[in-house]
Amino acid sequence: MPARKPAPVDPRRSPGRRAGGVLRVTSPGGHAGWTPWLYLAPALVVLGGLLVYPIYQLGLISVLQYTQAQVSGGEPTTFEGFGNYATLFGDDQFWQVLLATLVFAAACVVSTLAVGCALAVLLTRVRAVPRLALMLAALGAWATPAVTGSTVWLLLFDPDFGPVDRVLGLGDHSWTYGRFSAFALVLLEVVWCSFPFVMVTVYAGIRAVPAEVLEAAALDGASQWRIWRSVLAPMLRPILVVVTIQSVIWDFKVFTQIYVMTNGGGIAGQNLVLNVYAYQKAFAASQYSLGSAIGVVMLVILLAVTLVYLRLLRRQGEEL
Repeated sequence: MPARKPAPVDPRRSPGRRAGGVLRVTSPGGHAGWTPWLYLAPALVVLGGLLVYPIYQLGLISVLQYTQAQVSGGEPTTFEGFGNYATLFGDDQFWQVLLATLVFAAACVVSTLAVGCALAVLLTRVRAVPRLALMLAALGAWATPAVTGSTVWLLLFDPDFGPVDRVLGLGDHSWTYGRFSAFALVLLEVVWCSFPFVMVTVYAGIRAVPAEVLEAAALDGASQWRIWRSVLAPMLRPILVVVTIQSVIWDFKVFTQIYVMTNGGGIAGQNLVLNVYAYQKAFAASQYSLGSAIGVVMLVILLAVTLVYLRLLRRQGEEL
């Protein structure tokens, strides 16, 4: 007697539905389970308190007339709409500072990635003791507070007592007097305290690459640069995406290094970046609404850059 075939299962009554090839666990009522959201709820609450609410307050103040008079209660707070943004966009200094910020941040990101990736490859080529020494030195630079690191760099490049001018034979050259030399000095300090994150992250990714792949490329006669460009970089692209986005965010909103090393933005504001410019508007000039508007503009720019970068990667077929 032939065995009876099992009755077909009605997908509408099955506890798991397959949509697009992915099994979805549903409740008996047919709705998606709430269990994942229950696990995520504590993190979402913390993020809501630490991220969403401050952004809401930032956007709110940016559309109000909010100066020291309103803070002290001498005048009522009034709604300005986009008036603060119109004032900001009509200021020539804002566009100059924005351009300087974009160029400076791009230079910092490229330099940090280049130094971090180069040292990560170097770590795979040296022995254990030099590798440990380099790792400890890099982590020491990374752990140094920004104020302390900026002060040390100022002492190193001091025109009167700094050893750098003496070694280079520059006499009493002041690195912070000129606009481009001051930006270059700050860039060196930013790269110095930022490259360890890139180095450690990329080094961990390289160690996860199968040794057979690298050996095969070397046997085919590929140089170290060709191995990096054609083998390692494509395999490490997800990691490079993370460190690039992190570097863009960090370097675009640099504050401490510029403020300490150029004494608040340089001579006549020649070394201002958006973060320091917002600080001056909000706290030095007590124009809190303009400072908040600058913060909103920075947030929009960072979101736009990140989304465009991720979109370009998706067009190239990279899964993130």
